[in-house]
Amino acid sequence: MLKQRTLKSLVRATGVGLHSGEKVTLALRPAQPGTGIIFHRVDLDPPVSLPASPYAVGDTRMASCLEKDGAKLGTVEHLMSALAGLGIDNLHVDVDAEEIPIMDGSAAPFVFLLQSAGIVEQEAPKRFLRVKKTVEVKDGDKWAKLTPYDGFRLEFSILFNHPAVDKSGTQVAVDFVDQSYIRDIARARTFGFTQDVEAMRAQGLALGGSLENAIVMDEYRVLNAEGLRVPDEFVRHKVLDAIGDLYLVGAPLLACFSAHKSGHAMNNKLLRALLADADAWEWATFEAPATTPPRIAQLYPDVQFA
Repeated sequence: MLKQRTLKSLVRATGVGLHSGEKVTLALRPAQPGTGIIFHRVDLDPPVSLPASPYAVGDTRMASCLEKDGAKLGTVEHLMSALAGLGIDNLHVDVDAEEIPIMDGSAAPFVFLLQSAGIVEQEAPKRFLRVKKTVEVKDGDKWAKLTPYDGFRLEFSILFNHPAVDKSGTQVAVDFVDQSYIRDIARARTFGFTQDVEAMRAQGLALGGSLENAIVMDEYRVLNAEGLRVPDEFVRHKVLDAIGDLYLVGAPLLACFSAHKSGHAMNNKLLRALLADADAWEWATFEAPATTPPRIAQLYPDVQFA
């Protein structure tokens, strides 16, 4: 049986919010089977709980922000991506600010935290959301779609008309049957452009951004002294974001996600379009090895159980 997973023990971290610039303390706590991923704004009185859900997403400027009862929690996508990559189904996330800390701009620090806490299986079947027919959303030349697939595959392409981005790989395909989330996706960092910083900060965004937590470019080149971690880091980070955004649906997808120039808003629009069509999806569990497709059984090769 493919089982649900949570953490073995509580783990904490501190960092800074990419957009708020505020110090943030984060605590990841084990949760019972069937709980899902629930964020808690523990700095509010009374605390506000924000379950991971595509319908809870409000602001999508430069990040995915959950909203409930006037409370907001931004930049959830990198942590959600790490949870998806390691197959964590149930978790409580305590946060004392309005944003998840950016750490180094990738999901790798969250992967380290999760592995440090230990991952344990629970006596309940893991629930997948299986896509049964193609669902697509478009906005001009931007598009994103989900198609049926017995596994989880992502195909992404980007276009920025910037020399540093366009000379890197601008398209990538990742299939987690034969590729590793930790090795191939988790370390890809978020990125931004110096010419956009002033406008973003005027909107209250990127106040905590720096060369320590993002790839930063001027009009021609990458300014980070160490350069890129991988040649196509830009498009791989877009895949990292998409994995986190898609995991807000509340379960791992069995689907092929493909997109061109998609971002947080379009990723969320795609999930809502999927859920709105009852014929396009179904829940699936795999309780016997004989009925588990090989591609699904191999989705989480990186996971080490405590």
